[in-house]
Amino acid sequence: MIRTMMNGKIHRARVTEVNLNYVGSITIDQDILDAVDILPNEKVAIVNNNNGARFETYVISGERGSGVICLNGAAARLVQKDDIVIIMSYVTMTTDEARVHVPKVAVMNEKNEIIERLHEKEATIIMS
Repeated sequence: MIRTMMNGKIHRARVTEVNLNYVGSITIDQDILDAVDILPNEKVAIVNNNNGARFETYVISGERGSGVICLNGAAARLVQKDDIVIIMSYVTMTTDEARVHVPKVAVMNEKNEIIERLHEKEATIIMS
């Protein structure tokens, strides 16, 4: 059996800009990507806490230390500057791998600085 598990999460990031006239995607500060093990071009799910929109796109690496969270292309219609979003990546793995998998979570402040790193151990499947 193969399961889809959360691998990385950027929790409560603030949208710094939107760019409707771009091919598509989300630009994220590379330092933030490194912290949660998300790669450029990786598919991510995004939840907008301000309006409830949920959508998927792919990641573009942004300038390190910039705090950039920019929605590009059609996704720019689903957010506004300063909206709070949650960005999640997923991986597929076997049940045995899933039992020990620990996602990386970064909790952000209003400047898109990481204020806390969590290891979602409590979400890990525990079975005897």
